[in-house]
Amino acid sequence: MAKSDVQVMLTKDVTKLGKLGELVAVAPGYAQNYLLPKGLAVRATVGVVKEVERRKEKERQRLLAIREEAESRKVALATIGGFVIKKQVGEGNAIFGTVTDREIAQLIAAKSMLEIDRRDITVPDIKQTGSYEVSIKLHAEVTATINLQVVPE
Repeated sequence: MAKSDVQVMLTKDVTKLGKLGELVAVAPGYAQNYLLPKGLAVRATVGVVKEVERRKEKERQRLLAIREEAESRKVALATIGGFVIKKQVGEGNAIFGTVTDREIAQLIAAKSMLEIDRRDITVPDIKQTGSYEVSIKLHAEVTATINLQVVPE
């Protein structure tokens, strides 16, 4: 005769089962002989389930606030307008060197007081003076695009 599964809340990450704070259904023997004695889980009571739901809602609110902050940074970058960077040029308006993500991050910080991680900036291949679009990943779902003017020094 087979018993029905038991609901437990994981107190630590368990490989191939779930992550901390998740509610999972496991076999009664697995819960009683392994998860509960080792402190990897606790029985899912009404209070524990409410706690899990409260934590999920709190995490959802935190992630929403981070996304909204990224949206506001995108709007701030859009209102600034274009950025201008001066480079030495040779024949045919070819620039010496290259425009780096670090230079663009410093330019943004100086002009807008926004700190942007240079690893989040995608710079196109810039070999001549002119206008270029640079994309900046502010969040997993939010990407800003700025206009960059490369002019002779």
